[in-house]
Amino acid sequence: MMSELKYREFYEETLKLPVFDAHTHVDAEHLAARGLHDILLYHMIVTELYSAGCTDSERLSEEPTEAEIVSRIEKAIPYIPYIENTSCFWICRRILKDLYGWEEKITLDNWRKLHRIIQDKYADPAWPRSIMAMANIKKLSTEYWRRKDGRADGILEYALEWAFFDRCQWKEQHDIALVELEATWDKTSPGSPLPVTITGGIEIKRRIKTLEDVHNAMQHYCDLIPYDDIVCVNQNFSTDVHYRPVSADDMSDALKRRDAAGRTERDIYICYLQEYLLAELGKRRSRVVVPMGIAAEPLPFESGTKFRDESVFEYARMVARHPKIDFVAFIASAGHNQHFCTLSRELPNLYLIGYWWHNFFPSYISRIMEERLELLPINKNIGFFTDGYCLDWVYGKSILIRRIMSDVLGRKIAEGYYTETQALDIAAALLKGTGEKVFRKGMN
Repeated sequence: MMSELKYREFYEETLKLPVFDAHTHVDAEHLAARGLHDILLYHMIVTELYSAGCTDSERLSEEPTEAEIVSRIEKAIPYIPYIENTSCFWICRRILKDLYGWEEKITLDNWRKLHRIIQDKYADPAWPRSIMAMANIKKLSTEYWRRKDGRADGILEYALEWAFFDRCQWKEQHDIALVELEATWDKTSPGSPLPVTITGGIEIKRRIKTLEDVHNAMQHYCDLIPYDDIVCVNQNFSTDVHYRPVSADDMSDALKRRDAAGRTERDIYICYLQEYLLAELGKRRSRVVVPMGIAAEPLPFESGTKFRDESVFEYARMVARHPKIDFVAFIASAGHNQHFCTLSRELPNLYLIGYWWHNFFPSYISRIMEERLELLPINKNIGFFTDGYCLDWVYGKSILIRRIMSDVLGRKIAEGYYTETQALDIAAALLKGTGEKVFRKGMN
């Protein structure tokens, strides 16, 4: 084993390496935390608080009112003692300590003081850059609709996360793929996506009834993609769906049954729209990057891991059908990492990326990282993204990833598997090099 001193030295060296965060939800209008709510009520923490007994289960609103902030924080605080053992809360504590000098327990009596400290930092225009410097983050990719007026274009790159044609819903709305498309049909520019879990009705101005409607709506969607301003088009791959070739006649017949649609029709809609989109992207650009979330299926408030064994090769056939597209797999199921490593070894246009929030925990990160190092060429392995909604969480997650990376690579050095120089080169590729190369060659 690497000595504690050597580990510390190697960890300090990884801190000097710059980072490209390949997937976030950071908003250009509020890059850093606006108050305690943006840190304490990050959706991964909300899930843990809800599990511990807090009655609030929904994500915090995008633009919460002061009343919502106060109510949500004060309802959450009594349940913090039950989650202090988790790695997510370790990150939360690390954020508060390193960025705001806060080491006290959060209580009903002192939370407003901490809230003001964070608000005061947020008021400083230089604060976001300070956080990035502390984390050595050079650039981040976020949702295109969060670009707003472009004020943060110097540090942000953009991914189109608008309509997800192959994402199911908890309440089994079997025509959801059509609803996703309909929600874009009357728009003049890309907007925000539908929620992970839809709880109410979606206002639809134009209903898809025929195959011609499908084609017109899909052409409209593809015409609105800002190809020159994005690095990728994000989609989903539902492991609840049986993927198979769907003909125009199959789709046309299924549309006639829309009002009584079941799982058979759902799968037809999803398969047809997904293939149409991928084929159209391949026609419009010589190279396209399409990240896909895999094995995250809906629950009432978030999503959980679900997998059918057949999904692995259904996905492989899809990747093989579209050689002009570089697919990047976000895998919710750590137990299926080896399956996808095998696919990536066989498919030149399939890349694997980091640790999604379903497995963003030290034991899983360590296992996934080590398996991929042993199985994949380094240029197929994107080893860093945070899924953070503000730079504070990007900072906290970056610390955890670097610690685990140092441990994994340190063991490899001690075993004689890598030299220290080789290990640092690998760390540099995982943190920045591979992600930049994959995403920046896309959308040409």
